[in-house]
Amino acid sequence: MSREANWFGQPRGLTILFLTNMWEQFSYFGMRALLVYYMTTTLLFDQEKSSSIYGFYTAFAYFTPIVGGVIADRWLGKKAAVIIGASVMAAGHFMMAFEPLFYFALATIALGNGLFLPTLPSQINDLYGPKDPRRPWAYNVYYVGVNVGAFMAPLACGYLGETYGWHYGFGAAGVGMLAGLVIYLLGQGYLPKEHAVEVQSAPRTTRGRDTFLLLLAIGLAVTVFRGAYEQIGNTFALWMRDDVNRTVGGTEIGAAMWFSLNPLLVMVMTPLLLARWRKQSERGNELSVMHKMAVGSLMVAASYLLIALAEVITGEAPAHWLWLLSFFVIFTLGELYILPNGLGIFARLAPPKLGASTVAAWYLAIFAGSLAAGQVGRLWSRLDHVAFFVVLAGIAMLSALLLYLLDRPAKRVLAHTAPDDGADLTDVPEGLARPQSASGIIGRSGGHSIKGERHE
Repeated sequence: MSREANWFGQPRGLTILFLTNMWEQFSYFGMRALLVYYMTTTLLFDQEKSSSIYGFYTAFAYFTPIVGGVIADRWLGKKAAVIIGASVMAAGHFMMAFEPLFYFALATIALGNGLFLPTLPSQINDLYGPKDPRRPWAYNVYYVGVNVGAFMAPLACGYLGETYGWHYGFGAAGVGMLAGLVIYLLGQGYLPKEHAVEVQSAPRTTRGRDTFLLLLAIGLAVTVFRGAYEQIGNTFALWMRDDVNRTVGGTEIGAAMWFSLNPLLVMVMTPLLLARWRKQSERGNELSVMHKMAVGSLMVAASYLLIALAEVITGEAPAHWLWLLSFFVIFTLGELYILPNGLGIFARLAPPKLGASTVAAWYLAIFAGSLAAGQVGRLWSRLDHVAFFVVLAGIAMLSALLLYLLDRPAKRVLAHTAPDDGADLTDVPEGLARPQSASGIIGRSGGHSIKGERHE
């Protein structure tokens, strides 16, 4: 395979993958930025119903990859799964332009996402040789790249939706998904060829059991975290719209457009954060991957406490937009500490030929967390805003505690896990225990990571 570099010193295939996902992020987060506003203003759903639908949709979007990853691994193959998934998602986004197709459109997008989401990032490892020194930082580069799409989405789709009508914003999201599909098809020559791999039955060893239990425990902790994290596109979107003075320099900025702050900050912060982690690694005092994730969860808790403080200080008056900016800075930094590292652990511990299935298991936590977030969001209409944001901070703190307690078993599993390619996981920089964005996978993911997360 060609070692020719293209961007950040990485293989050209990585550029194809992140450009493909960049446009998928554009479509997903463009639609998501409009969803709650569309339901509450055009469809005239009340807040609790809108919150539940948002939670069920985001949950379903992360449940389908669990099945889609298995289908891709066993039958379709990664490339076919990406092509089919992208085509189905594009159709779903265009359906969103028609009110009678609302529920069917959401289901269609989620189904296509099931094939697309776990198979695209699982192709990253195939771009590198066993001891390629560029491999440890691939997910970080990928994470920055896909957030370009999450940054553009609220600006473009949000502007079109709030200025000309929600259906124009949804249509733009569909165009973005088609753009991603075209890039993927044109870039096939830079992607690794798929080879049949004989899958041997894994013995029931203590090591395998410990790995499974570790991933399960991390997934549970992340499920708790997502209950707070996913409010970014749900109840927090309502707070941005109704309780913030969004006038900057005499011009009021639409609420949906503020979502671009998160991916913009991801792109700005990631290189700085990687440089910091490299220096810490060289000095031998870099945080372990679980401690990083715990710190990230605490930062997200702090961001919600900041908004609770803003509510206390401003009272009935709208909060200044600087409170919103400060929230996004802290929230995004926390996201960068937890979500890329979480997905990276799942990808690193994936057995041969089961890469997409193992990555899909990461989305099981996002699925459960999104369901929880939908129900937590119902409290928005039942609690005062200060109490609600304190509850979100408490949920994130609980997740931080769980992740902190997993540090010792995680170190033990990683120290005794030797991949078949000969790489020593203990030598991989912790910065890539790694990808969503609040907007985010990888958003998703998440994002909605980035958020892809979804992530997310």
